[in-house]
Amino acid sequence: MLATRTRRWKPVALTTAAVLVGLAAPALTATPAAATTTAYDATYYKNAVGKTGASLKSSLHTIISSQSKISYSAVWEALKVTDQDPDNSSNVLLLYSGASRSKSLNGGDLGDWNREHTWAKSHGDFGEVTGPGTDLHHLRACDVQVNSTRGNLDFDNGGSAVANGGGSTVDSDSFAPRPADRGDVARMILYMAVRYDGGDGFADLEPNEKVANGSNPYIGKLSVLKAWNEADPPSAFEERRNQVIYDTYQHNRNPFIDHPEWVEAIW
Repeated sequence: MLATRTRRWKPVALTTAAVLVGLAAPALTATPAAATTTAYDATYYKNAVGKTGASLKSSLHTIISSQSKISYSAVWEALKVTDQDPDNSSNVLLLYSGASRSKSLNGGDLGDWNREHTWAKSHGDFGEVTGPGTDLHHLRACDVQVNSTRGNLDFDNGGSAVANGGGSTVDSDSFAPRPADRGDVARMILYMAVRYDGGDGFADLEPNEKVANGSNPYIGKLSVLKAWNEADPPSAFEERRNQVIYDTYQHNRNPFIDHPEWVEAIW
């Protein structure tokens, strides 16, 4: 059963800027994600609620590091459950493109879907090892061709339309998901940065303000990911996915789906 979520909305700030000739129209400024309350605040998150900055990040790391792990081969069947199309139980919904595709079409051929590492596995060189390489909180079903186009690119705005990408764009050093998936991607990336801090034998994963990070354990751009988190709040699909991973597979949660305002509180 999904956690009950309530939000305390903050007023949106408006600014007006004068120009040399006449006045500009009022500009809408970005507003931090609204504070939320969930059924897990008094239990799962009890040691994190009320904290900010490094203290919040450290507390969340301790909380979400208690998890069950699955093999990379087991990810195939898990994704058929976590990424199930709510309108067609025979299909999965694909990251980046938003397409609905038969669960049976998992593989590596054109027209198939495969396992996308949202935090590219080369960024920190963790490959497909049990742990970051198999963590369902950042693994998603994805069209084979779109997945190949994304490759290990960092995330940023701009670029040209991706073929069959549902509105995703790409350029030489970055990739941008379609708008409906941008918040999802931001929250997955930032989950990985909190969960894997270098203390368990894997690389210390961190977001930064660069693209073309290569094999370094970084993914950018943090400012863009923060903006995507604000612009695209958690959807019912994303919340259900978080719950299924918690209940059935890993028994840990992505805190930024439950509390998207914690992105700003930490970064």
